[in-house]
Order: sequence, then structure tokens, then C-alpha cells
Amino acid sequence: MQVFHKLEGIPDNFGPTLLSVGNFDGVHRAHQHVLAEIVRGAKERKAKAMAVTFEPHAARILRPDSDLKLLTPTPEKLRLLAATGLDAVMLLPFTRDLSLLTPRQFAERILKKRFHACEIHEGYNFRFGHKAAGDTAMLTEYGHEMGFAVKVYPEMKLRGETVSSSHIRKLLSTGGVSRARHLLGRTFSILSTPGRGRGYGAKYTVPTINLSRYEELIPKDGVYITRAQVGTECFDSVTNVGNRPTFGADSFAIETHLLNFHPIELVPETEVEIFFLQRLRDEIKFPSVDALREQIARDVKQARRYFHLLKSALNT
Repeated sequence: MQVFHKLEGIPDNFGPTLLSVGNFDGVHRAHQHVLAEIVRGAKERKAKAMAVTFEPHAARILRPDSDLKLLTPTPEKLRLLAATGLDAVMLLPFTRDLSLLTPRQFAERILKKRFHACEIHEGYNFRFGHKAAGDTAMLTEYGHEMGFAVKVYPEMKLRGETVSSSHIRKLLSTGGVSRARHLLGRTFSILSTPGRGRGYGAKYTVPTINLSRYEELIPKDGVYITRAQVGTECFDSVTNVGNRPTFGADSFAIETHLLNFHPIELVPETEVEIFFLQRLRDEIKFPSVDALREQIARDVKQARRYFHLLKSALNT
């Protein structure tokens, strides 16, 4: 998959294209459905399948005080988009000049002249142009005039829940990692590195890893059944997200206890990806460290049972 970082980087002979414009945060099931249709249609028409997204996220420019946390940082989003079979992704720099384009200017200068769009696929609530003045009806009208087709997708719901990035963020903010997994079509995860300054040697012999500071979206504080991918190794695990109040002054950490641990190679640059499978409980302040240890033992027992049942189900 080709990745373009500026409009001038697109070859003049790149098109024609079938494309979709959006933030694609999370690359969830609704996104996947639209992109699959684009890939299928592009093959039929011998055109290029393309996603046009923004860097940074438009909300971070238009509403800088919103403190938006992303489901998928850009590298992860690109990996997920590549898995859909797209030919290209445009990481369109979201600048003030771009935000001031009227809907007509955006359709004509960007979609038609730059991307040579022959077909544009968008969700029912798509907005574009200055102050989000354009909608799918306007885009369809411009398509008739400028020579591209427009396909509009209705709202997707699964088990009564709307499949959208904003709804998935809300679920994760309440700890609903299982429901989020259903809407994403995969397990929600975060990718980081081990916390620095802990004196890692060539061999790591402690079954607990603290993650480095992570700036994007994490689930609500609490204890979760997780899987941890540490470099090339995968471990069943239990992860605490929160401030560890039992130890006194708040000290936020994402701390993962590896269940089937064995000594591993670990350096500060080792990638650690935590997959959140199920929420166990809230984080609470215990009367003593011994009481906390007893609860951790119960958490581990519950997690081991979860993985045992999961493996039994996979083997039937």
C-alpha cells in the first residue's frame, strides 16, 4: 500500500480512484465494510482503491481544547488500513488553508482534480468543507456535475449498538472492552514500550512490566484480563490501569502481570502490545499490601479460568 503525505506527491497518472474520505479512527467494522466495497469496486473497474484521511485528526486543529484521544495512533491506523487491501492512503495534512475550502472547492480541487475520483463512498453523516457545510446530498450533486458517482452507506448497528468511533470511545471510557471488541471486529490494544529507567538487563526475570507513557486512548482505570505481546513472545496476563492508591500518593501506571512467564530478552525499545479482553473490577484502595496481594491472587485465578475456558472452546 502506498502512503502519500502531501497532495503534490500523487503522480499525475495515479487515477482514476474509488475513494473514501474520513478520519478512520479505529478502522472499525463500518469502516471495514466501506473499504471492502471500494477495494472490490476498484478491481472491477481497474481503478485504484484509496482512503483519504487527515494528519493530525481534524478535531485537534478545529477544537484544540477537546483533548481527543485516538483509538488508533497513525502507525496503527496505517497497518489496519493496509490489511483491507487498499492501493493507497493519503495522509492529508489538516491545515488552516484546507479547513477554509468551501465544499465545492474541496470536491473540485481535491477530490476531482487531485485524486481523479470516479466513485466516492461515504457514511450517511459525512460532512466536508469549511464549517462542515457540505453533506452527502451536496456531494452527490457535485458528483453529477463533476463526473463522479457517490455511494452513501446507512448507519451500521450490531446488536442495537451504533458502530462508530465516538461510540467505541465511550464504551472504552466505561471499561466496556468486550463490547468495543465486537464493534471494532478485533480486540482493542495499545502499543508501547517498557517503562524506562528500571535497569533492564539482557534477561528480564520479573513477571511484571510497566508500560511507558501512552498518550492516546486507554480503557477506564481498573483491572483487566489481557494478552501481552512482548517482542515476539505472547503471554496471558492481567493488567492494572490506574493510580495504584494502595501505595500512597497517586502514581499512574499501566502495569501488566505475565501469567505464563519465563525469562525473556527485553530492552527499553522492545515493543509491548496489550490486548484488553475483559474487565475484572475497578481499581480500589486496599487497607494493606497483604490485602492487595490476596486480591491480585483472586484476579489471577479468575484470569486463568478465563483462558482455560477460552482454550477449551477453541478446541471443541
